[in-house]
Amino acid sequence: MKTRITELFGIEHPIIQGGMHHVGYAEMAAAVSNAGGLGIITGLTQRSPEALAAEIAKCHTLTKKPFGVNLTFLPSLTPPDYPGYIRAIIEGGVKIVETAGNNPQKYMPAMKEAGIKVIHKCTSVRHSLKAEAIGCDAVSVDGFECGGHPGEDDIPNFILLPRAAEELKIPFVASGGMADGRSLVAALSLGAEGMNMGTRFIATKEAPVHENVKQAIVAASELDTRLIMRPLRNTERVLKNAAVERLIEKEKAAGANLKFEDIISEVAGVYPRIMQGGEMDAGAWSCGMVVGLIHDIPTCKELIDRIMKEAHDIIAKRLSRLAA
Repeated sequence: MKTRITELFGIEHPIIQGGMHHVGYAEMAAAVSNAGGLGIITGLTQRSPEALAAEIAKCHTLTKKPFGVNLTFLPSLTPPDYPGYIRAIIEGGVKIVETAGNNPQKYMPAMKEAGIKVIHKCTSVRHSLKAEAIGCDAVSVDGFECGGHPGEDDIPNFILLPRAAEELKIPFVASGGMADGRSLVAALSLGAEGMNMGTRFIATKEAPVHENVKQAIVAASELDTRLIMRPLRNTERVLKNAAVERLIEKEKAAGANLKFEDIISEVAGVYPRIMQGGEMDAGAWSCGMVVGLIHDIPTCKELIDRIMKEAHDIIAKRLSRLAA
């Protein structure tokens, strides 16, 4: 299947594995890329530019196909060494970067000079247009269904994607609620050039997370995610667990007076305990509503092959029959 996204990134299938904290390691990215999609290493999971350089080098030994690096720009009093991370990406020969968080404009010249294609994650049409204006090559449009941070507009993909198609000139992929061939065909029909999957890729054989995490995803339904940190305007969609229920109670009790410090024990530094240690009630972790569509733990190749077969079958058989 050829789309503007497959041609932009030099990949076989229009499927991207988004950056995920303590999930996007070299093994994960290489497995997705080897299966014909675009694998992504999560830059800030690596504690330093030097560690990221080593992870990029490792990924080069695991795949000869294109892969990217996610770099999330966070508001912080002591920001990460972003110039160092970008230098590691450039020197590592990576030609695709997925940016997220704050506007990446100040770092665009260095990336563009190095011939890097940039895809920016956006939760609104206005932010997508800004990404286009500053020179991003593509956009990942994240609907309200997505795991992680869906923004504050609460617009689901059935509205957000066609609105993006009306406004954007650069290609975009759909993110949030993406799991299978049906998702891909729906995204394409709404104007996207492919799809980005996060939660679905965690429930794969190669995902470098504890088996408890994968089983929790398979066991969950579409009703099992919660929105946290809404009073702080830093909304995050997470999987329901004991820590999340405690956090929500704290939010209710504090009301408008809620401070980040009130919930820090449920959100700060919990990812290694959950993703690597399998402590499922240790804290809040990002997870999309798409868990309701995830029922197994295939390899990345099995998953991507299945998605593409299902998508082709839908287009060639069901839809063509309906159009006759």
